[in-house]
Amino acid sequence: MAELRSFIFLDRLQPQTMCYLGTWIKGALPRADVAAQIIEVAPGLDIEPLTDVALKYAEVQAGILVVERQFGYLEIHGPTGQVKAAGEAVLDALGTDTSSAVRPQILASRIVTMLDRQHAFLINRNKVGSMALPGESLFVLEMAPASYAILATNEAEKAADIKVVDYRMIGATGRVYLSGTESNVRQAAEAAEASLRGVQ
Repeated sequence: MAELRSFIFLDRLQPQTMCYLGTWIKGALPRADVAAQIIEVAPGLDIEPLTDVALKYAEVQAGILVVERQFGYLEIHGPTGQVKAAGEAVLDALGTDTSSAVRPQILASRIVTMLDRQHAFLINRNKVGSMALPGESLFVLEMAPASYAILATNEAEKAADIKVVDYRMIGATGRVYLSGTESNVRQAAEAAEASLRGVQ
């Protein structure tokens, strides 16, 4: 039986969070403000039959289907009702509910103020999203399971005027990099952490 590692519903996919996905996903591109469901399971291959269930049950589009060494990931998006219906079908197929998902654990959370030029340069060499600029503040967050990175990023973007520099939602741990003015970055950090603490 598959272990449900995360079951994340996003009511409105935020513009930067959505655009970042568009830089690397190989499935259907989402649009801002659509609903999205992210599911992470172990072992990884068990995501395949669950994808079959979701796509046959409701009119949704799949943006991410990744099977890696330990974990499998699915992201679907579309109208709210359809996304929720597909998610419920997956839970039924697993014989479980959302309470069985692994609760996120914050492994590291830091704010770096007034980025040095060299530091910004090094960050930007590995980024996929916006550029962190010298003088901006940077929020970095690491959590497990990895897929919760998209939840933290999406909720931070809702809460504050920040730039999404990078977020990694696949692997052993997830990571988030956000930049902007110090006040906005602090507000975004609070929202990101609160979203993870609020997972039931």
